[in-house]
Amino acid sequence: MIWNRRRTRLETIMRLALLLSAGASPHPSQAQDRMAGDSLTLAAIYGRIDYGTPRLTAALATARAAEARIDPARRPADPELQIGLMNRQLPGLALDEVLGMNQIQLTQMIPVAGQLGLAAEVERAKTAAADARAREVRLEERERAAMAFFDLYETDHSIAVTEDARSLLRDLASIVSSMYAAGQGRQPDVLRAQVELARMNEDLIRMAAMRTSTAARLNAILNLPTDVPVASPALPVFPDTVPSRDSLETLALVQRPMLAAGGEDVHAAEEAERLAGREIWPDLEIGLQYGWRPMETGTDRMASLMVGFRVPIWAGSRQQAMKRETAAMREMAVADLASMEAETRARVAELYADVQRSRTLLQLYRTAVLPQARVTVTSSLAAYRVGGVDFMTLLDARMSLSRYRQDTIRLEADLGRAFAELEMLTGADLLHQGDVQ
Repeated sequence: MIWNRRRTRLETIMRLALLLSAGASPHPSQAQDRMAGDSLTLAAIYGRIDYGTPRLTAALATARAAEARIDPARRPADPELQIGLMNRQLPGLALDEVLGMNQIQLTQMIPVAGQLGLAAEVERAKTAAADARAREVRLEERERAAMAFFDLYETDHSIAVTEDARSLLRDLASIVSSMYAAGQGRQPDVLRAQVELARMNEDLIRMAAMRTSTAARLNAILNLPTDVPVASPALPVFPDTVPSRDSLETLALVQRPMLAAGGEDVHAAEEAERLAGREIWPDLEIGLQYGWRPMETGTDRMASLMVGFRVPIWAGSRQQAMKRETAAMREMAVADLASMEAETRARVAELYADVQRSRTLLQLYRTAVLPQARVTVTSSLAAYRVGGVDFMTLLDARMSLSRYRQDTIRLEADLGRAFAELEMLTGADLLHQGDVQ
């Protein structure tokens, strides 16, 4: 696979860097207002992510640091300037009449065999990999926030369903108590209704604590104080159609930034291996020397030119060892990329199956299970009033309806979580973030 290392690096860094600048960051009160409004949307969450989180800021800084290493890599070492006062007499530092001399010497080490170009190419590949990882961090932050968003949706709507069920159960308990007082009901029915009410109160306490922790987790991801109020999430509109599994896998393999980073790691390792193979070539050292000394008849001036090179006498244990190391690093990079591609394909397949399961079950619950459960509750209540069924039958019908409603909410949250992770893997927008159901 050929990776275009420069295709979006500068555009992405500049765009995200502008968003992270002081002028682009929203005032904390504005961000809190969006979190505590009438409803919380996924679009608002993603917008907050794009303004920058600590992880994204750190990843972008890493990419900028990597880019700053390119130019130094293509430059040779700094020249060395020496000033010498040669053959001075002690004490006094008087110039020796025969051998004394003042001297200036300039030397420069010059790498050969294209080593500087290869070193710069290694750094360019590492920079492209760092940039791709910054884009991956952005997608990961969106996915983490979306997971908390859908967890919060599931918790809030489960609380609403439980409160609704508790209200109806209180009505049932009132009916049972009235019938028992009139001699038409049974005391165990009254006690069972009270037990179920106590259990629902326990569930509500547990879910309220879960809601608090989930809201704190979402605020932490968005770099907001954990006590910022968070509105109830509004479910986004899910797409009517889903791309095929093969299409999603292709999107992930082509667009996922982490795979692009892996490809750049392979390229950097290949160039580093080539560079190590040329380390055995001796670097040239060129020197210029100028000397002068005052004489009775004038000033003697002399110049020298020196050319030297390294002698690789330790090539077997130094340069060859470097070649073996870089070859192993290249093999590791290739294997890591293959592993990431395999894991990506497998995870896309799993999520695609989750999406299909959730969509199918949601359709079943909305069109068949929930309507039938509501009819069952209505008919059971009417039959109980005339003694046609016992209280346990009525209570079981009521609890089944509540359970099916919570199952529907859980399926909606599961579907949203699956889409959010697919967006992270494919780099594509699959949810209608600005629209709500």
